[in-house]
Amino acid sequence: MPFNDGFSYKEQLGASATGQTVVQYLSGRHRHSTRDEWTERTTRGEVLLDGAPAQGGERLRAGQVLVWNRPPWFEEDVPREYTVVYRDDDVLAVDKPSGLPTMHGGGFLRNTLLSVVRDSYPRAVALHRLGRATSGLVLFALNARAASMLAEDWRRHAIEKRYRALARGVATEESYDIRARIGRVAHPRLGSVYAAASHGKEARSDARVLERRSDATLFEVNIQTGRPHQIRIHLAFIGHPLVGDELYTHGGVPSAEHPALPGDAGYFLHAQTLTFKHPASGRRVTLSAPPPPPLQGERP
Repeated sequence: MPFNDGFSYKEQLGASATGQTVVQYLSGRHRHSTRDEWTERTTRGEVLLDGAPAQGGERLRAGQVLVWNRPPWFEEDVPREYTVVYRDDDVLAVDKPSGLPTMHGGGFLRNTLLSVVRDSYPRAVALHRLGRATSGLVLFALNARAASMLAEDWRRHAIEKRYRALARGVATEESYDIRARIGRVAHPRLGSVYAAASHGKEARSDARVLERRSDATLFEVNIQTGRPHQIRIHLAFIGHPLVGDELYTHGGVPSAEHPALPGDAGYFLHAQTLTFKHPASGRRVTLSAPPPPPLQGERP
């Protein structure tokens, strides 16, 4: 169905909200909508403050609970088919198509990988996410024990992830050890996005050239950390933004000329292999998903 069932966004306010009005806080925090649009939502009774309809002018304080009951909305059509790569009683791995968001956000709720997977596996818990345009392997836990153990391995960087990426420009080196920090920087449409930033968190990617083309390079990338948009940022940082990526430019920062959004599709990135310790047997499992044609090269 083109319309979903709506969704309730709930948050407990922190100290930064103290003294702001409801409308002032919502319009500042959620810049996808204007102050007038948030005012209209309070008038329609969609916003609740501590369980009661908000008028919009109430002064907030830390600890209060703010809820936006978003009515059903039309979701953009996306590919909804996925391929099961591996399944047992504990773990599910699927090959996600490009164009399908992994989890809800950015205007998507029903048209997400998590939603369509849960149609068949109601207890599935996504252990990580891929960008909307990124294709490839996504790992799910099918019970609480597996979710806890695999999440801990993810925090310890004990799960190995290898990607293929098609980047602009012809690389001059055979390999790159990229260690640019990643943090939030200003963005004209969202307020802030993740990018290369000296104040950010440590991040490391190892990129190896698989194939040089006339105006592009096919890389294999092994990420040692899991920062948001890490591969897109890191390859742009070394002067090779992904082909079709309008968000990140040279230096790993948002393009000032084209203020794109993180979820805008069109770039070429594929999660090809995933290696993890099985939460029940303890054995090492390596899974792979074949890359789409633009990311296939002569070298394995």
